[in-house]
Amino acid sequence: MILYHTSTVEIQRPELSYSRPCLDFGKGFYLTSLRTQAVAYGERFLRRGDMAVLNTYQLDEIRDDCTHKFFTMYDGEWLDFVTACRKGIHHESYDVIEGGIADDQVFDTIDLYFSGIYTREQALDQLQYKKPNHQVCITSQNILDKYLHFQSSEIL
Repeated sequence: MILYHTSTVEIQRPELSYSRPCLDFGKGFYLTSLRTQAVAYGERFLRRGDMAVLNTYQLDEIRDDCTHKFFTMYDGEWLDFVTACRKGIHHESYDVIEGGIADDQVFDTIDLYFSGIYTREQALDQLQYKKPNHQVCITSQNILDKYLHFQSSEIL
């Protein structure tokens, strides 16, 4: 599978030590299969006056030697998982987590849920109308080293 990661630099060998905690799926290296999504993310760097580099990788087929969680939709399980990760609460861990991204529109709903303005049911009602984007979070350095292969980079 071809995956993309946008940064301010070329990243030939991702290192989890540089990853930030408290993101959608916790600390990990985040990628997407949607080139347009990765390019749009790069626009954030450009607006700040930074360089934006689109890195392209090949992810080998995931084998039995890693744990994989796949969220197919914005549902209660996804909401609970993202809420816990964004609060820094670690629960069952996976080597690879795949599913929808909490982009600006989705994050507004999550933020209202965090603040107590929306109940869980209200948040889920709003999320059911959102079409999930795609993200892959690799949380294991071993899996990164073994299955993710740098292909190229381009300056946006």
